[in-house]
Amino acid sequence: MKIYTTAPLEDPREAKRIYPQLEAIGYDGAFSFEAKHDPFLPLVLAAEHTKHLALGTAVAIAFARNPINLANLAYGLQILSQGRFLLGLGSQVAPHIRNRFSMPWSEPARRMREIILAIKAIFARWEGLAPLAFEGQFYRHTLMIPAFDPGPNPFGPPPVYLGGFGPRMTAVAGEVADGLIAHPFNTRESLQKVVLPGIEQGLARSGRTRARFDVICATLTVTADGEEAFEQAKLAARKQLAFYGSTPAYRSTLDCHGWGDLHVELNRLSKLNRWDDMTGLIGDDVLEAIAVVGPRKEIAAKLRARLDGIAEGVSLTHNRCPDPEHWADVVRDLRAGR
Repeated sequence: MKIYTTAPLEDPREAKRIYPQLEAIGYDGAFSFEAKHDPFLPLVLAAEHTKHLALGTAVAIAFARNPINLANLAYGLQILSQGRFLLGLGSQVAPHIRNRFSMPWSEPARRMREIILAIKAIFARWEGLAPLAFEGQFYRHTLMIPAFDPGPNPFGPPPVYLGGFGPRMTAVAGEVADGLIAHPFNTRESLQKVVLPGIEQGLARSGRTRARFDVICATLTVTADGEEAFEQAKLAARKQLAFYGSTPAYRSTLDCHGWGDLHVELNRLSKLNRWDDMTGLIGDDVLEAIAVVGPRKEIAAKLRARLDGIAEGVSLTHNRCPDPEHWADVVRDLRAGR
């Protein structure tokens, strides 16, 4: 199992320090994400200051950009990283796309399918494999003159992964992407009952097999040194899960366990801004079904039990305890198979 994490960056200048630290700890790859800063810029620094670490976006918001823009960014980072870049895309939600990015929103699964196909069509043109003649419902790319054609990438085009949750988006990933980055609001049961069937449906459409597709599961991990710190870490995780659980798009995970009524109550309380009350509804059963919780020496074995037979990679999600060295033992235990 490959081991990833998202770099804890508040200041993109810190990329030249943090990514080498993650490489030294033993991660296979590290991601940036789109929040307060553009997700591509820190990876330029990371590429310069690392040698072996895979670098990716988890995720860049696809609908805030267009296929040619994404293709150019991905191609450039693939060169700068000498073949270590992974383009991870996500959709965000309608209010952010329309009101924060001022971009169109409609039919997100179909639009995402088309944007990935368009990126790959642009890659094919640059690699000299096909003329650029992509005409879709949402995107049209038919012009590529020599002045704007970078030619074949010396490291080949980068893979395109899709961050998805529901069955429609996971099916899109299986059909047109090279891999899926699964959302942390999942249990082993929801991964088996919802996520994997969606992937298989998409793979069947494209005529591909599971052996040609990669799954990375972002997994909320909760551990700490000392009882007080451990309780604080669990409280932070409950708050995060309460927020996720209040969102209608994520209800299917709770439904897999017969917890649909919990979503209804969380959603009701969220509309009243009663966030503390929501946190109190996340019991140990919910916490431990979704997150991997325990003493640090037990985390690696629990992660393997959660994801065995499901994923080729895990992305350790622990934004409430961002110190990379805190997780070094977990990475070593995963690497050793303990």
